[in-house]
Amino acid sequence: MLPCPQFLAASRDSPWRKRCKWAYVTAVNAAMETLMLAFAGEDALVVPSHALFLGAQPHPALAHWPEVCGWQPLKPQAAAWERAGLPRVDAPAGRYPLVLVLPGKSRDETLAWFALAREHLEPGGRLLAALPNTAGAARFEKALANACGNITSLQKHKCRAFHALEDGNWDEEVFAGWRALGGRRTIPNTKFAVEPGVFSVDHIDPGSALLAAQLPATLRGDVADLGAGWGFLAEAVLLRCPKVARIDLFEADARALACARSNLAGHQREMHFHWHDVCEGVPGSYDAIVMNPPFHVGQATAVDLGRAFLKTAAAALKRGGKLYLVANRQLAYEAVLDAAGLVWRNAGEDRTYKLLFAERR
Repeated sequence: MLPCPQFLAASRDSPWRKRCKWAYVTAVNAAMETLMLAFAGEDALVVPSHALFLGAQPHPALAHWPEVCGWQPLKPQAAAWERAGLPRVDAPAGRYPLVLVLPGKSRDETLAWFALAREHLEPGGRLLAALPNTAGAARFEKALANACGNITSLQKHKCRAFHALEDGNWDEEVFAGWRALGGRRTIPNTKFAVEPGVFSVDHIDPGSALLAAQLPATLRGDVADLGAGWGFLAEAVLLRCPKVARIDLFEADARALACARSNLAGHQREMHFHWHDVCEGVPGSYDAIVMNPPFHVGQATAVDLGRAFLKTAAAALKRGGKLYLVANRQLAYEAVLDAAGLVWRNAGEDRTYKLLFAERR
Protein backbone atom coordinates (compact mmCIF):
# COMPACT_ATOMS: atom_id res chain seq x y z
CA MET A 1 0.00 0.00 0.00
CA LEU A 2 1.36 3.45 -0.95
CA PRO A 3 1.16 6.47 1.38
CA CYS A 4 -1.00 8.77 -0.74
CA PRO A 5 -0.45 11.99 1.28
CA GLN A 6 3.31 11.63 0.89
CA PHE A 7 3.29 11.17 -2.85
CA LEU A 8 0.67 13.89 -3.34
CA ALA A 9 2.92 16.32 -1.49
CA ALA A 10 5.91 15.18 -3.52
CA SER A 11 4.04 15.67 -6.78
CA ARG A 12 3.25 19.29 -5.97
CA ASP A 13 6.96 20.11 -5.65
CA SER A 14 8.39 17.62 -8.12
CA PRO A 15 10.76 18.70 -10.89
CA TRP A 16 8.40 16.98 -13.35
CA ARG A 17 5.58 19.37 -12.45
CA LYS A 18 7.89 22.37 -12.84
CA ARG A 19 8.73 21.20 -16.36
CA CYS A 20 5.06 21.10 -17.41
CA LYS A 21 4.48 23.88 -19.95
CA TRP A 22 0.80 24.33 -20.65
CA ALA A 23 -2.22 25.22 -18.53
CA TYR A 24 -4.06 22.05 -19.50
CA VAL A 25 -1.59 19.96 -17.46
CA THR A 26 -3.46 21.09 -14.33
CA ALA A 27 -6.51 19.11 -15.44
CA VAL A 28 -4.42 16.12 -16.45
CA ASN A 29 -2.61 16.21 -13.11
CA ALA A 30 -5.96 16.27 -11.33
CA ALA A 31 -7.09 13.14 -13.16
CA MET A 32 -3.74 11.50 -12.47
CA GLU A 33 -3.89 12.36 -8.77
CA THR A 34 -7.42 10.97 -8.59
CA LEU A 35 -6.29 7.81 -10.37
CA MET A 36 -3.55 7.29 -7.77
CA LEU A 37 -5.99 7.72 -4.89
CA ALA A 38 -7.24 4.23 -5.72
CA PHE A 39 -4.03 2.98 -4.09
CA ALA A 40 -4.55 4.86 -0.81
CA GLY A 41 -6.92 4.61 2.14
CA GLU A 42 -8.82 1.76 3.73
CA ASP A 43 -10.01 0.24 0.46
CA ALA A 44 -6.71 0.72 -1.36
CA LEU A 45 -5.85 -1.44 -4.34
CA VAL A 46 -2.67 -3.45 -4.06
CA VAL A 47 0.18 -2.31 -6.29
CA PRO A 48 0.70 -5.20 -8.74
CA SER A 49 3.94 -6.87 -9.80
CA HIS A 50 3.57 -5.26 -13.23
CA ALA A 51 1.08 -2.97 -14.95
CA LEU A 52 0.33 -1.30 -18.26
CA PHE A 53 -0.55 2.39 -18.44
CA LEU A 54 -2.47 3.62 -21.52
CA GLY A 55 -2.13 7.38 -21.93
CA ALA A 56 0.78 7.25 -19.50
CA GLN A 57 1.57 10.27 -17.34
CA PRO A 58 4.45 10.30 -14.83
CA HIS A 59 3.78 10.49 -11.12
CA PRO A 60 6.27 10.29 -8.24
CA ALA A 61 4.49 7.28 -6.72
CA LEU A 62 5.13 5.20 -9.83
CA ALA A 63 8.86 5.23 -9.07
CA HIS A 64 8.08 2.84 -6.21
CA TRP A 65 6.12 0.37 -8.32
CA PRO A 66 7.89 -2.88 -9.29
CA GLU A 67 7.14 -2.36 -12.99
CA VAL A 68 4.77 -0.11 -14.92
CA CYS A 69 5.04 0.12 -18.70
CA GLY A 70 3.63 3.18 -20.44
CA TRP A 71 2.05 3.76 -23.84
CA GLN A 72 1.57 7.40 -24.81
CA PRO A 73 0.96 8.61 -28.40
CA LEU A 74 1.63 12.30 -27.59
CA LYS A 75 5.30 13.20 -27.80
CA PRO A 76 5.54 15.78 -24.97
CA GLN A 77 3.88 13.42 -22.50
CA ALA A 78 5.89 10.45 -23.76
CA ALA A 79 9.09 12.45 -23.25
CA ALA A 80 8.00 13.39 -19.70
CA TRP A 81 7.36 9.70 -18.98
CA GLU A 82 10.83 8.75 -20.17
CA ARG A 83 12.47 11.61 -18.27
CA ALA A 84 10.92 10.14 -15.13
CA GLY A 85 12.88 6.94 -15.86
CA LEU A 86 9.81 4.85 -16.67
CA PRO A 87 9.75 2.28 -19.52
CA ARG A 88 7.72 3.16 -22.61
CA VAL A 89 6.44 1.09 -25.55
CA ASP A 90 5.43 2.24 -29.03
CA ALA A 91 2.57 -0.25 -29.03
CA PRO A 92 0.98 -2.16 -26.11
CA ALA A 93 1.76 -5.87 -25.94
CA GLY A 94 1.25 -8.70 -23.48
CA ARG A 95 -1.20 -9.08 -20.60
CA TYR A 96 -1.15 -7.48 -17.18
CA PRO A 97 -2.92 -7.85 -13.82
CA LEU A 98 -3.66 -4.12 -13.93
CA VAL A 99 -4.23 -1.75 -16.84
CA LEU A 100 -4.44 1.96 -16.08
CA VAL A 101 -6.25 4.25 -18.52
CA LEU A 102 -5.96 8.03 -18.73
CA PRO A 103 -7.73 8.79 -22.02
CA GLY A 104 -8.21 11.96 -24.04
CA LYS A 105 -11.43 13.89 -24.59
CA SER A 106 -12.83 12.01 -27.62
CA ARG A 107 -15.74 9.65 -26.95
CA ASP A 108 -14.64 7.07 -29.51
CA GLU A 109 -11.03 7.30 -28.34
CA THR A 110 -11.99 6.72 -24.71
CA LEU A 111 -14.20 3.71 -25.43
CA ALA A 112 -11.59 2.26 -27.80
CA TRP A 113 -8.98 2.61 -25.06
CA PHE A 114 -11.27 0.74 -22.66
CA ALA A 115 -11.38 -2.06 -25.24
CA LEU A 116 -7.60 -1.90 -25.67
CA ALA A 117 -7.19 -2.16 -21.90
CA ARG A 118 -9.47 -5.18 -21.86
CA GLU A 119 -7.31 -6.87 -24.56
CA HIS A 120 -4.21 -6.53 -22.39
CA LEU A 121 -5.81 -7.56 -19.11
CA GLU A 122 -5.03 -10.92 -17.52
CA PRO A 123 -7.96 -13.11 -16.42
CA GLY A 124 -8.96 -11.78 -13.03
CA GLY A 125 -7.16 -8.50 -13.68
CA ARG A 126 -8.37 -5.00 -12.98
CA LEU A 127 -9.06 -2.05 -15.30
CA LEU A 128 -8.67 1.37 -13.66
CA ALA A 129 -9.50 4.64 -15.44
CA ALA A 130 -9.74 8.31 -14.52
CA LEU A 131 -11.14 11.36 -16.31
CA PRO A 132 -12.01 14.96 -15.44
CA ASN A 133 -15.70 15.58 -14.87
CA THR A 134 -15.63 18.05 -17.76
CA ALA A 135 -14.52 15.22 -20.07
CA GLY A 136 -17.64 13.18 -19.30
CA ALA A 137 -16.25 11.06 -16.47
CA ALA A 138 -19.69 10.11 -15.13
CA ARG A 139 -20.86 9.07 -18.61
CA PHE A 140 -17.83 6.87 -19.20
CA GLU A 141 -18.05 5.36 -15.73
CA LYS A 142 -21.63 4.34 -16.47
CA ALA A 143 -20.59 2.86 -19.83
CA LEU A 144 -17.87 0.76 -18.21
CA ALA A 145 -20.24 -0.33 -15.45
CA ASN A 146 -22.75 -1.52 -18.07
CA ALA A 147 -20.03 -3.58 -19.74
CA CYS A 148 -18.49 -5.01 -16.57
CA GLY A 149 -21.40 -5.32 -14.17
CA ASN A 150 -19.26 -4.32 -11.21
CA ILE A 151 -17.44 -1.07 -10.61
CA THR A 152 -15.88 0.89 -7.76
CA SER A 153 -15.67 4.67 -8.00
CA LEU A 154 -14.15 7.61 -6.18
CA GLN A 155 -14.32 11.36 -6.78
CA LYS A 156 -11.70 14.01 -6.06
CA HIS A 157 -10.19 17.09 -7.72
CA LYS A 158 -13.29 17.45 -9.96
CA CYS A 159 -12.45 14.07 -11.48
CA ARG A 160 -13.59 10.48 -11.20
CA ALA A 161 -11.51 7.32 -10.95
CA PHE A 162 -13.29 4.01 -11.39
CA HIS A 163 -12.19 0.40 -11.66
CA ALA A 164 -13.63 -3.02 -12.37
CA LEU A 165 -12.38 -6.56 -11.72
CA GLU A 166 -12.48 -9.02 -14.62
CA ASP A 167 -14.60 -11.83 -13.16
CA GLY A 168 -15.48 -13.74 -16.34
CA ASN A 169 -18.85 -11.99 -16.68
CA TRP A 170 -17.91 -8.93 -18.73
CA ASP A 171 -19.96 -8.23 -21.85
CA GLU A 172 -17.46 -9.00 -24.60
CA GLU A 173 -19.83 -7.82 -27.33
CA VAL A 174 -19.75 -4.34 -25.85
CA PHE A 175 -15.95 -4.36 -25.81
CA ALA A 176 -15.90 -5.61 -29.41
CA GLY A 177 -18.06 -2.65 -30.42
CA TRP A 178 -15.75 -0.27 -28.61
CA ARG A 179 -12.73 -1.87 -30.25
CA ALA A 180 -14.22 -1.14 -33.67
CA LEU A 181 -14.50 2.54 -32.74
CA GLY A 182 -10.71 2.75 -32.56
CA GLY A 183 -10.16 1.81 -36.19
CA ARG A 184 -9.33 4.19 -38.98
CA ARG A 185 -12.16 5.80 -40.87
CA THR A 186 -12.33 8.04 -43.94
CA ILE A 187 -13.50 11.63 -43.62
CA PRO A 188 -16.72 11.87 -45.66
CA ASN A 189 -16.25 12.95 -49.27
CA THR A 190 -12.45 12.79 -49.01
CA LYS A 191 -9.69 10.22 -49.35
CA PHE A 192 -8.17 11.05 -45.95
CA ALA A 193 -7.92 8.32 -43.29
CA VAL A 194 -8.04 9.38 -39.63
CA GLU A 195 -8.19 7.81 -36.18
CA PRO A 196 -10.32 8.84 -33.18
CA GLY A 197 -8.55 11.22 -30.85
CA VAL A 198 -6.60 13.11 -33.50
CA PHE A 199 -7.37 16.71 -34.46
CA SER A 200 -10.20 17.27 -36.96
CA VAL A 201 -11.31 13.66 -37.10
CA ASP A 202 -14.62 14.08 -38.92
CA HIS A 203 -14.03 17.01 -41.30
CA ILE A 204 -11.33 19.08 -42.95
CA ASP A 205 -10.47 21.93 -40.62
CA PRO A 206 -11.83 25.12 -42.24
CA GLY A 207 -8.77 27.15 -41.25
CA SER A 208 -6.46 24.65 -42.92
CA ALA A 209 -8.72 24.64 -45.98
CA LEU A 210 -8.51 28.45 -46.17
CA LEU A 211 -4.71 28.33 -46.05
CA ALA A 212 -4.46 25.47 -48.55
CA ALA A 213 -6.50 27.44 -51.09
CA GLN A 214 -4.12 30.41 -50.84
CA LEU A 215 -0.76 28.66 -50.93
CA PRO A 216 1.28 30.03 -53.84
CA ALA A 217 2.23 27.51 -56.51
CA THR A 218 5.71 29.05 -56.57
CA LEU A 219 6.84 27.36 -53.35
CA ARG A 220 10.11 25.54 -53.93
CA GLY A 221 12.97 23.80 -52.18
CA ASP A 222 12.67 22.37 -48.68
CA VAL A 223 9.35 22.84 -46.89
CA ALA A 224 8.20 21.96 -43.36
CA ASP A 225 4.67 21.44 -42.05
CA LEU A 226 4.65 22.12 -38.31
CA GLY A 227 1.86 20.34 -36.47
CA ALA A 228 1.12 18.38 -39.63
CA GLY A 229 -1.75 16.32 -38.23
CA TRP A 230 -2.96 13.68 -40.66
CA GLY A 231 -1.40 15.44 -43.64
CA PHE A 232 -3.93 17.83 -45.15
CA LEU A 233 -1.64 20.85 -45.58
CA ALA A 234 1.26 18.68 -46.73
CA GLU A 235 -1.04 17.18 -49.36
CA ALA A 236 -1.97 20.67 -50.53
CA VAL A 237 1.69 21.63 -50.87
CA LEU A 238 2.49 18.51 -52.87
CA LEU A 239 -0.47 19.04 -55.20
CA ARG A 240 -0.09 22.80 -55.73
CA CYS A 241 3.68 23.28 -55.66
CA PRO A 242 5.59 21.12 -58.17
CA LYS A 243 8.94 22.77 -57.39
CA VAL A 244 8.95 21.65 -53.75
CA ALA A 245 11.78 19.13 -53.52
CA ARG A 246 11.20 17.84 -49.99
CA ILE A 247 8.62 18.19 -47.25
CA ASP A 248 9.17 17.40 -43.57
CA LEU A 249 6.14 16.74 -41.41
CA PHE A 250 6.47 17.41 -37.67
CA GLU A 251 3.63 16.11 -35.51
CA ALA A 252 3.35 15.37 -31.78
CA ASP A 253 0.56 12.78 -32.08
CA ALA A 254 1.97 9.46 -33.30
CA ARG A 255 -1.48 8.35 -34.45
CA ALA A 256 -1.97 11.42 -36.65
CA LEU A 257 1.53 11.02 -38.06
CA ALA A 258 0.81 7.40 -39.00
CA CYS A 259 -2.34 8.56 -40.79
CA ALA A 260 -0.33 11.23 -42.62
CA ARG A 261 2.17 8.63 -43.78
CA SER A 262 -0.71 6.60 -45.22
CA ASN A 263 -2.55 9.58 -46.69
CA LEU A 264 0.54 10.83 -48.55
CA ALA A 265 1.78 7.44 -49.71
CA GLY A 266 0.88 8.08 -53.36
CA HIS A 267 3.28 11.02 -53.77
CA GLN A 268 6.74 10.40 -55.22
CA ARG A 269 8.61 13.37 -53.77
CA GLU A 270 10.92 13.18 -50.77
CA MET A 271 9.02 13.18 -47.49
CA HIS A 272 10.13 12.76 -43.88
CA PHE A 273 7.81 12.11 -40.95
CA HIS A 274 8.92 13.26 -37.50
CA TRP A 275 7.20 12.34 -34.23
CA HIS A 276 8.29 15.55 -32.58
CA ASP A 277 7.35 18.29 -30.12
CA VAL A 278 7.58 21.44 -32.23
CA CYS A 279 7.87 23.55 -29.08
CA GLU A 280 11.36 22.11 -28.62
CA GLY A 281 12.48 23.54 -31.98
CA VAL A 282 13.12 21.60 -35.17
CA PRO A 283 16.38 20.49 -36.77
CA GLY A 284 17.45 21.98 -40.07
CA SER A 285 16.26 25.06 -41.94
CA TYR A 286 13.62 25.58 -44.59
CA ASP A 287 12.74 27.64 -47.64
CA ALA A 288 9.10 27.68 -46.54
CA ILE A 289 7.01 26.59 -43.57
CA VAL A 290 3.26 26.01 -43.53
CA MET A 291 1.22 25.57 -40.39
CA ASN A 292 -2.08 25.82 -38.59
CA PRO A 293 -0.64 26.16 -35.09
CA PRO A 294 -2.64 24.62 -32.25
CA PHE A 295 -3.85 26.73 -29.36
CA HIS A 296 -5.71 24.04 -27.42
CA VAL A 297 -4.32 21.03 -25.62
CA GLY A 298 -6.98 18.66 -24.38
CA GLN A 299 -9.95 20.82 -23.43
CA ALA A 300 -8.03 23.86 -22.27
CA THR A 301 -6.87 26.90 -24.20
CA ALA A 302 -3.09 27.18 -24.40
CA VAL A 303 -2.32 30.28 -26.45
CA ASP A 304 1.37 30.02 -25.55
CA LEU A 305 1.45 26.77 -27.50
CA GLY A 306 0.69 28.62 -30.73
CA ARG A 307 3.25 31.30 -29.89
CA ALA A 308 5.88 28.62 -29.33
CA PHE A 309 5.11 27.21 -32.79
CA LEU A 310 5.68 30.64 -34.34
CA LYS A 311 9.01 31.06 -32.55
CA THR A 312 10.14 27.64 -33.75
CA ALA A 313 9.09 28.47 -37.30
CA ALA A 314 10.92 31.81 -37.27
CA ALA A 315 14.11 30.14 -36.06
CA ALA A 316 13.90 27.46 -38.77
CA LEU A 317 13.46 29.77 -41.77
CA LYS A 318 16.37 30.34 -44.11
CA ARG A 319 17.16 33.91 -45.15
CA GLY A 320 14.46 34.73 -47.65
CA GLY A 321 12.36 31.88 -46.29
CA LYS A 322 8.62 32.31 -46.07
CA LEU A 323 6.06 31.36 -43.43
CA TYR A 324 2.42 30.66 -44.29
CA LEU A 325 0.07 30.28 -41.34
CA VAL A 326 -3.60 30.40 -40.51
CA ALA A 327 -4.93 31.36 -37.10
CA ASN A 328 -8.14 32.39 -35.38
CA ARG A 329 -8.65 36.11 -35.83
CA GLN A 330 -8.56 36.90 -32.11
CA LEU A 331 -5.07 35.45 -31.60
CA ALA A 332 -2.46 38.22 -31.48
CA TYR A 333 0.31 36.39 -33.33
CA GLU A 334 1.44 39.51 -35.17
CA ALA A 335 3.46 40.64 -32.14
CA VAL A 336 5.31 37.30 -32.11
CA LEU A 337 6.22 37.73 -35.78
CA ASP A 338 7.45 41.26 -35.08
CA ALA A 339 9.56 40.07 -32.15
CA ALA A 340 11.08 37.35 -34.33
CA GLY A 341 12.19 39.91 -36.89
CA LEU A 342 9.90 38.69 -39.66
CA VAL A 343 8.19 40.93 -42.17
CA TRP A 344 4.54 39.92 -42.39
CA ARG A 345 1.26 40.80 -44.03
CA ASN A 346 -2.36 39.84 -43.55
CA ALA A 347 -3.08 37.82 -46.69
CA GLY A 348 -6.81 37.52 -46.13
CA GLU A 349 -9.40 36.52 -43.57
CA ASP A 350 -12.96 35.41 -43.09
CA ARG A 351 -15.30 35.67 -40.10
CA THR A 352 -13.21 33.20 -38.08
CA TYR A 353 -9.69 32.92 -39.48
CA LYS A 354 -6.89 35.10 -40.79
CA LEU A 355 -3.91 34.27 -43.01
CA LEU A 356 -0.53 35.65 -41.96
CA PHE A 357 2.27 35.36 -44.51
CA ALA A 358 5.75 36.29 -43.30
CA GLU A 359 9.31 36.37 -44.58
CA ARG A 360 12.79 36.37 -43.09
CA ARG A 361 14.79 39.02 -44.95
